[in-house]
Amino acid sequence: MVTDGAGAGAAMASWSTFSVAVVTVFFLLILPCFSRAQTLSFPFRQPETCGHNQYFDISALSCVRCGANQRRDARGTSCVCIPGFQMIANNGGPDIICKKCPENMKGVTKDGWNCISCPGGLTEEGKCHCPTGHILVERDVNGTVLSQAICKLCDENENSFTVANALGNRCIRCEPTFINTSRSCACSEPNILTGGLCFSSTGDFPPRVISTARYGELGMSFISEWFTKYLQSAAAACWVYANLTSCQALGNMCVMNMNSYDSATFDACRLFQFVFENTAGLRTVHSVSFWRQNLPWLFYGDQLGLAPQVLSATPLPTNFSFKGQTQNTKMKFVAASYDVRGNFIKWQTVEGGVLQLCPDTETRLNAAYSFGTTYQQNDAFIFYFIFQCEIPISKILTDFPTPVFYDVYLEYTDENQHQYIWAVPVLNLNLQHNKIFVNKDSNSDKWLLTRRIFLVDALSGRENDLGSQPRLVRIATQISLSIHLVPNTKNGNIYPPLITIAYRDIDIKDPNSQSVKISFSVTYEMNQGDAHVQTDIALGVLGGLAVLSSLLKTAGWKRRIGSPMIDLQTVMKFLVYYAGDLANVFFITTVGTGLYWLIFFKAQKSVSVLLPMPAQENHFVTYVACAFALKVVGFKNLALMDSSSSLSRSPPSYIAPYSRILRYAVSTILWLVIGIIQIVFFAVFYERFIEDKIRQFVDLCCMSNISVFLLSHKCFGYYIHGRSVHGHADTNMEEMNLNLKREAENLCSQRGLVPNTEGQTFQIAISDQMRQHYDRIHETLTRKNGPARLLSSSASTFEQSIKAYHTMNKFLGSFIDHVHKEMDYFIKDKLLLERILGVEFMEPMEKSIFYNDEGYSFSSVLYYGNEATLLIYDLLFFCVVDLACQNFILAAFLTYLQQEIFRFIRNTVGQKNLASKTLVDQRFLI
Repeated sequence: MVTDGAGAGAAMASWSTFSVAVVTVFFLLILPCFSRAQTLSFPFRQPETCGHNQYFDISALSCVRCGANQRRDARGTSCVCIPGFQMIANNGGPDIICKKCPENMKGVTKDGWNCISCPGGLTEEGKCHCPTGHILVERDVNGTVLSQAICKLCDENENSFTVANALGNRCIRCEPTFINTSRSCACSEPNILTGGLCFSSTGDFPPRVISTARYGELGMSFISEWFTKYLQSAAAACWVYANLTSCQALGNMCVMNMNSYDSATFDACRLFQFVFENTAGLRTVHSVSFWRQNLPWLFYGDQLGLAPQVLSATPLPTNFSFKGQTQNTKMKFVAASYDVRGNFIKWQTVEGGVLQLCPDTETRLNAAYSFGTTYQQNDAFIFYFIFQCEIPISKILTDFPTPVFYDVYLEYTDENQHQYIWAVPVLNLNLQHNKIFVNKDSNSDKWLLTRRIFLVDALSGRENDLGSQPRLVRIATQISLSIHLVPNTKNGNIYPPLITIAYRDIDIKDPNSQSVKISFSVTYEMNQGDAHVQTDIALGVLGGLAVLSSLLKTAGWKRRIGSPMIDLQTVMKFLVYYAGDLANVFFITTVGTGLYWLIFFKAQKSVSVLLPMPAQENHFVTYVACAFALKVVGFKNLALMDSSSSLSRSPPSYIAPYSRILRYAVSTILWLVIGIIQIVFFAVFYERFIEDKIRQFVDLCCMSNISVFLLSHKCFGYYIHGRSVHGHADTNMEEMNLNLKREAENLCSQRGLVPNTEGQTFQIAISDQMRQHYDRIHETLTRKNGPARLLSSSASTFEQSIKAYHTMNKFLGSFIDHVHKEMDYFIKDKLLLERILGVEFMEPMEKSIFYNDEGYSFSSVLYYGNEATLLIYDLLFFCVVDLACQNFILAAFLTYLQQEIFRFIRNTVGQKNLASKTLVDQRFLI
């Protein structure tokens, strides 16, 4: 069994190996031949390139010859019999059979299946032709084909008033305007035939109608085929017969002409105005004086200056709130839509991108109507990436063959839960009033508001044939919906929203290569006057305090350098101090402003504040820039030494553009919180339980038997008393440990300068006499290139330096030991007010003054003691970069980079300064 199984397995393995080999050989031999023999390309053919006797095969995508006695049909994708031949078989598409008709029946029926004798002539297609006013009869009542066709005259008499229809196969009643005007089916002179309608010439209707489509952006106009055919008839039917559809069509043509009005010409809007003025006896609609019965509502009056009253006279009777039981954050915009012929299409909500040409997900499109959400949908790259929208002209022509018109309303519910709608005014930037673009003026008193809008008009731009490609197309490239909050509201009241729309006229050259950029935005604004006044008041008060602070600092600096004169150096020093203090003023103001908007906007329930517009943020950005620029000046001294509060958003949701004020507020809060946490951690925990480097430095000085004089000013500085209580520091480890043990057990004196005290650090104000003596000794230590090098300096120079060095040490030591009575000093505590203001009230006249300093304030000459200045400078640098590029990561990286640059400069300059002032070669610095 085992042997057989092994044999079977071996056989199967052999067969498998053989099969694989065969398949491999097949592919290796056949595929190269297949690749060499087969081609995957073929000629490119289009239906219009096929010959008269060829049709375009939609399967093979090539031109194929029609059968005998056949030619291609009108579409070019099938075949039909040539004139004089009837079909006897038709299997669909090009598969037909044709048979020649008898000599006595050369005509073919309309359907092409039967031969027939024609009473008159034949058409080019071989069908029977009847005179005008007649209809062609090919079958009797039961459908039997007649041997000879009959041309039947329609009865135009008063009892019938019939005429042949457009196809010439039925008699229908004449158009009512013909009957009403001429009591016949003919519109003979002097009556006027226009747009298929007949009007009497005896009325006041203007005879000269301008069928011109205006394209003011391109500076051109031409005769529109649509206006030529339907403008006068629509206006006449609207005025004479009050035809509702014609009135809407007339209004649509006025809107297609950008609601532009010129009193000198009878174009579309002048005709509409003519009808409006001559129907003054009719009642208004819904008590709106601008809305006449039977007419569409197109204008808010015909005079300029009504816009401020429409936009800010009456608030909407509804409230908006972000939170709570009465939460209302959805703006329900609805639109009454009409086709170009004036037919009402339907009521529809504008959600789902009805007014937004840019494609996007439904969630993001609908975010435009969430109250309080600033919405932008365009192709701009200003300070951040936002949605790209560039649409090919070919797609626009395909999607919008005829325009659709919208009257937009805001739906709301009153306190009695009754539904109402409020008309939304439109500011059309392309509107011309007597050839002036009045709506482009910044003064709203000159605006002329309108009502109806459309997105794309590819119809009025057709010049000679309505079926041809338009010469020009007009597209709404910028639509902005602005919401204005009522001043001092506490309940979220708003004024009527305003739609601002700008159209672009595209001269069609090649639709496949042309494209247009589209934008849609929703903005919210409120009167920022009070906020600006409060900010200015804060800046004024704090700026005055900054002046006082700078004067005190300058006075303290003058005392510390021992100079009573006010010279140019004093003025420059004051300006430097003032720049630093003013930077702090701007910083405090901007942080306060940012926190105000962040807290009150994000936390409010009923809407009472809205974020400033980007243009209104310019003052704020200027203040931040001033704070940073002035902080750089103040840094000179140191250099020398979404209504939604959610923190997360789902990926499909719309991400509103960033507010610069809120970004600044978030940045400063996070930065300050992190900085404060670090300060508290180091002050409370790290320096207390782990290590305090400043205190360790003082201990090191004491263990090394070294005292330190730090003169930050001419007559002011710091003193660290490092004299060892053991008399010397050059000892071994065992003796050093014993000395420390004695100190711990109080078996020796304390380290303080004053006996039996621990005070080792002092602020010192030295007298002029002491400073002069110090300068005389230091003059011998000053060299052009710093300290003498140990290997290259001459013996005499080195010996002179050593001598001066010992003289300075001896003098400072004797000074501390009160040897020089004429240059003595005394020790005292600073007054509380002196500590607060950072100045010394007592001037060192005859004696120097040592102020007890338990706070180790000598650290102010180090990086360590300037943490507040560094914190604010880094914060402002971070915020300025972020406001410029809207990128936290880049701002953090650049902030870190400039920190490292400043640290490198500080270390390099600091080492040279230390070597120069202490006569310690840089090679010995750690």
